[in-house]
Amino acid sequence: MLARPIALSVLDLSPVAAGSSGAVSLRNSLDLARLADRLGYTRYWLAEHHNLPSIASSAPDIMIGQVAVATERIRVGSGGVMLPNHAPLMVAERFKVLEALFPGRIDLGLGRAPGTDPVTSYALRRRQNAGEDDFLERLQELLLFESNAFPEGHPFRSVRAMPQDVALPPIWLLGSSGYSAQLAAVLSAGFSFAHHFADHDPVAAMLSYRDQFKPSPARQAPYAILACAAVCADSEAEAQRLASTIDLNFVRRSHGEYSPLASPEDAAAYPYSPAERGLIARNRRRLFVGTKATVLEQLSQTIAATKADEVMTPRWSTTMPPAGVPTNCWQRRSDCARKFPAASMLARRSRAVALRRRKRDIAVRCRGGTLGRRQHSKGGRLG
Repeated sequence: MLARPIALSVLDLSPVAAGSSGAVSLRNSLDLARLADRLGYTRYWLAEHHNLPSIASSAPDIMIGQVAVATERIRVGSGGVMLPNHAPLMVAERFKVLEALFPGRIDLGLGRAPGTDPVTSYALRRRQNAGEDDFLERLQELLLFESNAFPEGHPFRSVRAMPQDVALPPIWLLGSSGYSAQLAAVLSAGFSFAHHFADHDPVAAMLSYRDQFKPSPARQAPYAILACAAVCADSEAEAQRLASTIDLNFVRRSHGEYSPLASPEDAAAYPYSPAERGLIARNRRRLFVGTKATVLEQLSQTIAATKADEVMTPRWSTTMPPAGVPTNCWQRRSDCARKFPAASMLARRSRAVALRRRKRDIAVRCRGGTLGRRQHSKGGRLG
């Protein structure tokens, strides 16, 4: 058991169930956000995925506004905006508008992955040098728009992200390896590790972020979120039954199938091959499944090892129970968080040498603009 209370948050992909629809899933997201707000959750983040029949969350910035209107105090953000899919100026302006409308409640989580398949990625980016890994360049540009620090002679020197008198909300880098952990530490940004699908060791990535963190006026101390999948029920048997939906979804995704989520009954009837059962067993190592006591014990060990400041759990369920029912899984997760005796998603393998080289290239392209300059620019916030 840990010695400090842990904050609990939600990552919502707006999953689509078989026989349901994307519209229903999006409305369920609003219902769940209201419930999370009442239960005392800290954040509610919306994901970005494209061309996936099992996921309705394709426009997190739009959903952030809807969730913020529907709730009263919970922080709302992106988990995340997949920056390679977007023009940095557009990202800056959309999140400045959100921050202006809901001051102090918005988070800007940024990811490096496209959140889709290669063909759809090309469709999203075909007028933006599709296929080129330009995440760092886009991140640099986003930060320079916020700090108005483009050098003399740069074509964007006179461009301002509007509304100009509103700062960007806190920036978080999402990752499933050590790459974004290192970058977040350099930029004094918050960091969220996607343990729910990562093969990389969460302990190594999160401790690396904490050890290498460079304080700045934007953020004085590191803050790391552990995103992990938890299935909690009143009994072990019921938790295992509910988790079978995740099992089948994982197997289908391994075959390139992204069908709407199956029910536990359909998952139980699926004729798994021995190889598929092996895949499930490996994926189960990343899941926390069981009663409240079981999940609490499992999470406590991982939180202690990673020194996580906060736990964020993805929404796997596809239907919402009636508001106020005390035995729903979100109430149980909230109960787990209160009992944690501790306080309160997306990149690739770390390549320190390549990162330094890429940063130098960006600085040359921007004719003198540097990531270091942005860290100390007046008005910009990274955390």
